Amino acid sequence: MKVERHSKIVELIGKYEIETQEELAEYLNQAGFNVTQATVSRDIRELKLTKAPSESGKQRYMVLQNNGNFSDKYIRILQDGYLSMDMAQNILVIRTVSGMAMAVAAALDAIHFNEIVGCIAGDDTIMCAVRSVDDTILVMDKIRKLVHGQ
Repeated sequence: MKVERHSKIVELIGKYEIETQEELAEYLNQAGFNVTQATVSRDIRELKLTKAPSESGKQRYMVLQNNGNFSDKYIRILQDGYLSMDMAQNILVIRTVSGMAMAVAAALDAIHFNEIVGCIAGDDTIMCAVRSVDDTILVMDKIRKLVHGQ
C-alpha cells in the first residue's frame, strides 16, 4: 500500500501545484487512500520532496533531482508497475499494472533519459516518443536493467 501511495504522490505533485501537506492529503483521500497529515508528512520525508517555485510563482512540492543517480523510489515504481514493453519504430509502448501507468511515466520523466522526448500515460499503457529507432532499443535495454536489477 505504501508503494502505491508513494507512486500516487509522485503522480499528483507532477499533475497539480500542491502547496501544503493538507492539500496533498485531500488529493490522496479523493484517490481512495485513507491518510492523515502525519502519514503525508512521513511520505514527504521518505520521498525527499522539496518545495520550489512553480510557473505561477506559488510554492509547490517537487521531487528532488539527483543528477543522473536514479533514486531507489523511481526504480521501485518501475519494478512494481512494469509488465512489458514493445516498440514501433521510435515509439516505445510500456504496459503496466492497472492504474500504475501515470506513476511509471512520472518515474521515467524523473529519471530523465535523454533519448525520451516525452511520455503519454493512460491507465495501464504508456507511449513514449523516442528520438530514433536506435535510441528506442537503447532505452528498452536501460529499462530492462533497471526493472530486473542488473
